[in-house]
Amino acid sequence: MEEASDSLFITEEDAGERLDKILAQRLKEAGSRTYFQYLIEEGRVLLNGAPVKKRVKPVAGDEIEVEYLLTPELALQPENIPLDVLYEDNDILVINKAPGMVVHPATGHWSGTFVNALLFHCKNQNLSQGKDALRPGIVHRLDKDTSGLLIAAKTSSAQQKLIEMFAERQVYKEYLAICIGNPKTGTIEAPIGRHPVNRKLMAVVENGRRAVTQYRSIAFNEKLSLVSLVIETGRTHQIRVHMKHHGTPVLGDPVYGIPSFNAKMGTERQMLHAYKLGFKHPISGQDMEFMAIIPKDMQKIITTLKSL
Repeated sequence: MEEASDSLFITEEDAGERLDKILAQRLKEAGSRTYFQYLIEEGRVLLNGAPVKKRVKPVAGDEIEVEYLLTPELALQPENIPLDVLYEDNDILVINKAPGMVVHPATGHWSGTFVNALLFHCKNQNLSQGKDALRPGIVHRLDKDTSGLLIAAKTSSAQQKLIEMFAERQVYKEYLAICIGNPKTGTIEAPIGRHPVNRKLMAVVENGRRAVTQYRSIAFNEKLSLVSLVIETGRTHQIRVHMKHHGTPVLGDPVYGIPSFNAKMGTERQMLHAYKLGFKHPISGQDMEFMAIIPKDMQKIITTLKSL
């Protein structure tokens, strides 16, 4: 799972200022100067990979990494946010996540997340927090603007087992995407890691982690294609990075896509949907499979495509 963290590079304008002041200015949505002082004292702020003191004055080019911690000021609150629940029992919950919903609290999104909704939905049950108080019940994630199937655990035993199942590739994950161009059929096996320049982005890099995506075009209209994608691994932004690497980026992707084409099509998010999940129930061992209805914004485009 992706950490609740940020990274940035010190600019010439920042140089000479104290680190806590720089962070409060550059990451103002995440917290106050006092909060960043707290993170520095807890060893959660790294300067070129090493912990620092709050009075340090970094120089231009230094890389700063920040890992956020839950504090009383950022205490998670249950919020009455509607969830499209497809399945629920005493151990797990499966929903069809709407595009635009953030899965767990992170920079700029300390409320209004799936976690806040989950806490309200399960208000009579103490959700397992595992090792991260910011993510009770979370076993995997979807990007904010990716829609589709999301599993949450309601007990610590279910959470631990599901995390193991995802790590050991025991969960079948199939996505649907609308891509620019026609990728046809094949497998992409290309390692993914942090972008060498922009550390907030991911990229295909030699020293990255193994990533495998199987893709198959279902329909095409000379410009766009509906593509089925099965991922064997679960790297951050994997499908979006791999399809960009393949030369057929996901339509509407503001980061890895083609901005001019996105603007021409009027898309407001990446056209990516977690369509199918298959796994064994973490407690009973029962075979389970779920499919999530395709959102209207994707359906509208799909109707213009023809089957291959």
